[in-house]
Amino acid sequence: MPIKVLVVDDSGFFRRRLVEIFESDARLTVVGTANNGREAIDKVQSLSPDVVTMDYEMPVLDGIAAVSNIMKLKPTPVLMFSSLTHEGAKITLDALEAGAVDFMPKNFEDISRDSEMVKRALIERVLLVSRTRFSGNRQYLEAPPPREAPKPIVTERGVIIPRSRKRVSLVAIGTSTGGPMALQSVLTKLPKSFAAPLVVVQHMPAAFTGAFAERLNNICQITVKEAQDGDRLQPGVALLAPGGKQMMIDSRNGGCVRILEGDERLNYKPSVDVTFGSASKCYPGKVLAVVMTGMGFDGRDGSRMLKSSGSRVWIQSEESCVIYGMPMAVEKANLADDVIHLDHIGERIAREVS
Repeated sequence: MPIKVLVVDDSGFFRRRLVEIFESDARLTVVGTANNGREAIDKVQSLSPDVVTMDYEMPVLDGIAAVSNIMKLKPTPVLMFSSLTHEGAKITLDALEAGAVDFMPKNFEDISRDSEMVKRALIERVLLVSRTRFSGNRQYLEAPPPREAPKPIVTERGVIIPRSRKRVSLVAIGTSTGGPMALQSVLTKLPKSFAAPLVVVQHMPAAFTGAFAERLNNICQITVKEAQDGDRLQPGVALLAPGGKQMMIDSRNGGCVRILEGDERLNYKPSVDVTFGSASKCYPGKVLAVVMTGMGFDGRDGSRMLKSSGSRVWIQSEESCVIYGMPMAVEKANLADDVIHLDHIGERIAREVS
C-alpha cells in the first residue's frame, strides 16, 4: 500500500511541484494539501497521512506551532523544509524539538529545474521518515530500567579490586537522522566536570552546525562548539564537526582536530568513519565511541578500526532510535560492545569517564 503524504506549504507553486514529484513514484500517494498550519492540523486528523511535509513560514499558524499541535493531537512523522541560513537552521532546530523527524533544504531552483537527483533524494527521504515509530508523542519507546553497575570484587583479605575499566582519553559520537534531539538528550546529562574531550559528528549542512553547536552549548553543562582547524581536545569540551567538511583527530600538540575539505568520493560530509578512523590511530585502545540513530552505515568501518585498536563501541538501542540504520550496521558487523537505550547513554558515558 502506498505511503500517504500530506503536503503543507503556502506557495501554490511549491505544493503543485511536490505533488507532481510524489505522485511520480508508485510507493507514494498524496492524500491532500494545506496552505497554512491550522489547515494542516485539521487534515492530519481527517486524512491520517503517514508523512507530512511542512514549510515554516505560513499564514494563520506557522510550521513549528503546527508540528507541536500535531504531536499532541495525532503524532505523525513530519519532514520540514528549511532555508540554508543561520536563522533557518535555528528555526529548523526548533521544529525538530517540537517533534519533526527530519528536514531538507528548501530550494525552489532545484525543484523547478526538475532535477532527477533532487527528486530521488526527496522521495527517499519521505519514505525514510515514514518508518518513524511513535509511543505517545515520542519518537521512540520508553526506556527499560538501567543495568546495574558491576560490583567490585572483594578478596578474602578484604582487598577491593575495582571493576575492569579501560582509560577513556576521548569520547566520539556519530549520528544522523534523529540525531539533533538524541545528542541533546545525551550531552545535557554530562557534568561540567566531565574529564574527557568529546568529538561529535552529526550529518548536517554547513549552515546548520554552527547554530546547532550554539544551541547545545546554551543548554549543556559542558562546552559545545563547532570545531575549527587546530582546536585542542580538552576535557569537558565537545567539538562538533562542521557541515560540508571532514574532522580528523591529530595527536600532536596534546591532541587537536584538523578540519579538511570534504572528499567528493565520500557520501557524508562530515563522515563518522573519517573521524572514528583517525581517532583509532591517535588513541589506540582509549576511545569510547557511540553510534546513534541515523540512516545508512556511516560509522561501521570507523567502528571496525576502533575495535581493532582495542577501543570500545556502544550503539543506541533499536527501540530508542528514530532510524535504526547506523547502529544496526555496527551490530550486524558484530562490533558493538553494548546496546544502550537513549535515555541511559548520557549517564553511562558520565560513569565510564568519571
